[in-house]
Amino acid sequence: MEVAEEEQLVRCPVCLRELPGAHINSHLDSCLQAGEGEVDPGSSTPCKRPRITAAPSGSQVEGQPDEARPATVLSFFHKGRGAGQSPGAAGRRSGAGREEAAAVKLEDGGSAGSGPALCGASLAQKLEGKPLAERLRPDTLGEYVGQERVLGAQTLLRSLLESHEIPSLILWGPPGCGKTTLAHIIANSSKKNGTRFVTLSATSAKTNDVRDVISQAQNEKRLFKRKTILFIDEIHRFNKSQQDTFLPHVECGTVTLIGATTENPSFQVNAALLSRCRVIVLEKLSVEAMEAILMRAVRSLGVQVLGQGDQHSSSATGSSSESSEFPVCIEEKALKTLAYLCDGDARTGLNGLQLAVQARLAVGKTTPLNIPKGGSADGILITEEHVKEGLQRSHILYDRAGEEHYNCISALHKSMRGSDENASLYWLARMLEGGEDPLYVARRLVRFASEDIGLADPLALTQAVAAYQGCHFIGMPECEVILAQCVVYFARAPKSIEVYKAYSNVKECLRMHTGPLPPVPLHLRNAPTTLMKNLGYGKGYKYNPMYKEPVEQDYLPEELKGTDFFKE
Repeated sequence: MEVAEEEQLVRCPVCLRELPGAHINSHLDSCLQAGEGEVDPGSSTPCKRPRITAAPSGSQVEGQPDEARPATVLSFFHKGRGAGQSPGAAGRRSGAGREEAAAVKLEDGGSAGSGPALCGASLAQKLEGKPLAERLRPDTLGEYVGQERVLGAQTLLRSLLESHEIPSLILWGPPGCGKTTLAHIIANSSKKNGTRFVTLSATSAKTNDVRDVISQAQNEKRLFKRKTILFIDEIHRFNKSQQDTFLPHVECGTVTLIGATTENPSFQVNAALLSRCRVIVLEKLSVEAMEAILMRAVRSLGVQVLGQGDQHSSSATGSSSESSEFPVCIEEKALKTLAYLCDGDARTGLNGLQLAVQARLAVGKTTPLNIPKGGSADGILITEEHVKEGLQRSHILYDRAGEEHYNCISALHKSMRGSDENASLYWLARMLEGGEDPLYVARRLVRFASEDIGLADPLALTQAVAAYQGCHFIGMPECEVILAQCVVYFARAPKSIEVYKAYSNVKECLRMHTGPLPPVPLHLRNAPTTLMKNLGYGKGYKYNPMYKEPVEQDYLPEELKGTDFFKE
């Protein structure tokens, strides 16, 4: 009977008094309502911050002196018998408790079970929290992949970074090429060297935030002789007046400015600020660099990489030590495809890999893998199709309002001028698939019809106007073939800039003329009134249709008589 009674004792988590399980709910209500430390008479007052230790081996009975009590244990509904739970205690443990226990065992390197579910659970824990692209961000220049042209061995920038002589920089490059990562590496290096590193984002920071940072930098420099590096992400989001805030402080060395932008700094950054910074052009990552980044990612996740015709083995590249019996594998072809499709954007590639792995773990579908020792087991295999599904589509770098917009339309224009129909179609597709307005392309084609084809094929202008109207009527995606037809027609058409050059010569003549422009000759003037006729307007003009022979008549002012604008 005494053992049965002890098993029914439950310790109150507030006052640590042990009571029968049937009375614990009412007692707990009274403890919580009584306030901190005010409980039933006769019970000891617990410490405000109870020390968390291992559970006592023996139970505590009512009336035992305070000195004899073991270290305080904050354990909700802890059984009176301490470590010795009743036979049904394990079955009553909640699902959350089971998950917590499994997580602890996984962290310790143990296993809480077997089968594919365990492998998926441990890998899922690695993918939780921060995105994979943020978690794998390099901390040193040695881990930085790509950008060999500006950060390779013996380059000027690398030498400056290694010697901790950081100049003011503008990092310009496409998304995912490593601008923020390079700033992160500079931050780690500067902190070790005693330099302050402050990060702001132009998407959320205000002018007052910048002024506060500059004020702190002035104090640090004056009082402690300590330098400050200010990193502004997406610096092109600051307007011209906000960018002017940096000018005097970058000039005098109060702060070293590092700005990152995806836009052409020639258009988006003040010329005065550009002259005080070194522009570093970062290119999109090569396929080889992307493969190295993705391989590093799968190794960190413990995912095995299977080559063509390879079988699963514990020694495969990136093998997982936690779950060698039920592995998660990815095809080498899938990694190569992902490296190509992400178009040099490391963030897109890593996010695509993470989505593909998470999707396969969530679905729980398995593909049989052959084990070299003759056995067979089920594992999770990530194929090329899964990677494509995670990426959704090829990542096309195109900015309708930025430099890439002008680069692509220039390439289209010059390809048609050079009669390269294949290149013309390619650049047209790059623009349309990137989200360009088809009417913008159609307007440019109207211009091209007269500028580059002109009188060599007068029907080209008709084709261009018809293409514009067709795009206006039906829109995308149906109108893409209309534009494609027009582009190919223009690429194949004969070219003539005779009219374009002649008109340019006329404009040059007008700009270079000194003094007042010559008046219109009297015989070419209109004479709608009697007064104008009396003044000689229209006098001597010969109406050409009335003559069978060519009419000898001057149409240019006296000063320009004999000028031929169609010649140089």
